[in-house]
Amino acid sequence: MHFKITSTQNPKVKSLLALEKPRERRKQQLFIIEGKKEIGLALEAGYRIGNLFFCDEIVTQAELQELQLEDKLLIPVSKDVFDKIAIRESTGGLLAVAEQKTHRLEDIKLKSNPLILILEGVEKPGNLGAVLRTADAANVDAIIICDPQTDFYNPNVIRSSVGCVFTKQIAAASSEETIDWLKKNNISIFCTYLKASKSYHQTDFTKASAIVMGTEATGLSDIWVKNSFANIIIPMLGKIDSMNVSNATAVVVYEAMRQRDFK
Repeated sequence: MHFKITSTQNPKVKSLLALEKPRERRKQQLFIIEGKKEIGLALEAGYRIGNLFFCDEIVTQAELQELQLEDKLLIPVSKDVFDKIAIRESTGGLLAVAEQKTHRLEDIKLKSNPLILILEGVEKPGNLGAVLRTADAANVDAIIICDPQTDFYNPNVIRSSVGCVFTKQIAAASSEETIDWLKKNNISIFCTYLKASKSYHQTDFTKASAIVMGTEATGLSDIWVKNSFANIIIPMLGKIDSMNVSNATAVVVYEAMRQRDFK
């Protein structure tokens, strides 16, 4: 185990703090995971942990040992240093640096009757994280992020997803590539679209399906609408015409799972 770090000017601390910036995450292909549950989910998913920073004033040795990491990866830090490096207010005294994975369409393993969730142009990390949490809860087969405006490894994505960014198959691709991939695999495309006339609950999701969600500001691009098997809408009974994308995703995905008897 390393010596305890007590200074925020330590090179390891400075290197860690740099990973809060997207450019540095891309450059180093590393990212930060906070919290025992999130780190555990990443380990289960096969992510490689580089270093684990821990505050022995917060986390117990028993909790640390449960992660079953080699001693050489464990770096103790003082409470002042941990307060500096922690992004969340409550992380349980644990923060890890992990290696990123590639997320390609061709790596997705499909079942015989898949349910795929697709997000186009999602910008807010909190929204992406919330959608990933819904996708895990409903046990969709895969999530594809088209033309992403934020990366999977943004600390706020990991936080808001409660680690669900590690629990499902995820890919990033252009809309064109994704549409070609869906057609090649005979997966019907269902686009949520404000001008649609067919309600989501009148749509059959029991066969291989991809539910496509757009941004709240602009909705889906024309390429999706034109290539859709059916465009669907969530009836809005109040004065506004749309929901938050994470809420809308939960409504449609759970209807699809209801039709599939939650199997």
